[in-house]
Amino acid sequence: MQRILVIDDEAVFREATTFALQRKGFETLEAADGVEGAEIALRALPDLIICDVNMERMDGYTLLEQLRQQPSTAAIPFILMTGMSDASSMRKGMNLGADDYLSKPFTAPQLFSTVEARLKKNQVLRDNAEKKLADLRSNLSLALPHEMITPLNGIFGLAQLLAQDAESLSPAEVAEFGTNILQSAERLHRTVQNFLLYGQLEMQAGDPEYLASLREKSTSQLQAIIEARARHCAEAAARPADLQMQLGDGTVAMAQDLFTKLVDELMDNALKFSVPGSAVRVEGTQGKGEYLLSISDHGHGMTPDQIADMGAYSQFNRQTREQQGSGLGLAIVRRIAENHAGQFDIKSKVGEGTTVSLRLPS
Repeated sequence: MQRILVIDDEAVFREATTFALQRKGFETLEAADGVEGAEIALRALPDLIICDVNMERMDGYTLLEQLRQQPSTAAIPFILMTGMSDASSMRKGMNLGADDYLSKPFTAPQLFSTVEARLKKNQVLRDNAEKKLADLRSNLSLALPHEMITPLNGIFGLAQLLAQDAESLSPAEVAEFGTNILQSAERLHRTVQNFLLYGQLEMQAGDPEYLASLREKSTSQLQAIIEARARHCAEAAARPADLQMQLGDGTVAMAQDLFTKLVDELMDNALKFSVPGSAVRVEGTQGKGEYLLSISDHGHGMTPDQIADMGAYSQFNRQTREQQGSGLGLAIVRRIAENHAGQFDIKSKVGEGTTVSLRLPS
């Protein structure tokens, strides 16, 4: 049974509202003012709160602002009741995080319609969040073991050969084994670092104050940074001849390490999923108040469904082709862009390639 907290200093109106909700099958809680309502909300964690605006001790706006700052109550649907139906009052409530308004006096059908709409919307949000969590768990169970065990097996196997057969190996063979061990260790290190970074970015996304501080950073001389990182990635993939660049200089409101990470992940993705000999094109230009960056390849491409389902640890067609990478690259790029009020877009066609475009505030 869903539980609704009704907060109103007018006892007759509060009791009439709770009675109507009880007749409709809801469990109800009552509070006579905002102070009592805050205590009950934090303790009982109702499924929805209906609160009057004008009350003594603590009004509805103040209560709403306080509850939105508490992790346990931040997502509870909140409906404000008021006799003031002017646009400024409604705008103030919405800016503070109110989900809906009920103008006093209201009828029982209006009450039920508003309550059921908010509860239904909240349930959809919960279902979507649970689905994303289930997908993440599934993808983690499929992707991370592969991404960690594969390089570990290489490290263990080559190290064992070195330990057992060192005397029979030539210096060139020892050097080759050492290089392969280093490559496997670097791959494992990158997987762990990306895993930690993505978790950090997700936590930052829920902290408005931290996001504001992130957006105060600035990185300039983008042409030189992008060119250097693109060449480095192309050379590491033994594909420097495939790289095409058309870059203009500019500035972004982002720390340099995050911008560099963004470029590295986009380049790695484009090089990884396209064949040697095909072009990887990098374009960048300064627009009005933003920098536009796009990286295109002529690789495998993605279907619209795959683009829509893209997320952390999502790997496509693992069963039909070998795929290195934990699936985190594009998810990290998108989250970095969104955390900095940027826009992320993918255009892709199976068999023809993919273009990832970013608009980043300057």
